[in-house]
Amino acid sequence: MNALIVEDEELAVRKLRKLLQEVAPDLAVEGVTASIEDTVEWFEARRAAGQAEPDLIFLDIELADGQSFEIFERTPVRSTVIFTTSYDEYALQAFKINSIDYLLKPVQRDELKRSLQKYEDLRGPANPETAALNIDKLLQQLQKQAPREYRQRFLVRQGQRMLSVETGDIAYFYTDERYSFFGTHTGQKFLVDYTLDELTEALDPARFFRINRGMLVTHQAVDQMQPYFGNRLALTLRPHFEKEALVSREKVSDFKTWMGK
Repeated sequence: MNALIVEDEELAVRKLRKLLQEVAPDLAVEGVTASIEDTVEWFEARRAAGQAEPDLIFLDIELADGQSFEIFERTPVRSTVIFTTSYDEYALQAFKINSIDYLLKPVQRDELKRSLQKYEDLRGPANPETAALNIDKLLQQLQKQAPREYRQRFLVRQGQRMLSVETGDIAYFYTDERYSFFGTHTGQKFLVDYTLDELTEALDPARFFRINRGMLVTHQAVDQMQPYFGNRLALTLRPHFEKEALVSREKVSDFKTWMGK
């Protein structure tokens, strides 16, 4: 059995690879792609070389260049798909009957094992009806997400002890050297074992805004806003943040609306 991982967060890729080695040591990861463009090119290169498609695709929904459903609009894919997503499980419940499973982030060992077992149980002659993705139906279901509860606290390590930090005490989250951290309003810094994608889905969007690929901020953390090159915004944060905090061009309008609420 072999697989392709489509995921744009390196930490999430490392976690999934580690879990796959534990629960399915015979599974070979034949490739990792991080965007719609990379994935389409990967499939087309395989076809050109006369190579078969992978048995499985572990597919994140939100990629750097859009939603991964676009992959299936641009190139034919017959592999079985297991979503790795931060979307609420109720929105995806109906898709279990279509032989398309999902793993909520952060991916859990037992859930991954269950999904692989489901694939083995269904393995057999190709069945276009079960292998095909009904993209329109999936998008409709995602839009009907049930009301959800957002993360209220994080358990973090400080030296030899563990602390529970309320989200209300957190000023911003950010990535640094492939790891995720948060800074509190009192100037403390803590490592968290979540990707920015996972944090974006777990946190209340009324309180936290993702200004770019590597940072989430709260209203209270924004001290000043100034125009910046490329139609972006440069933020001065409190407590002080050592690197640039830039609102990406495509998020500026939504960010201004969010700041005014």
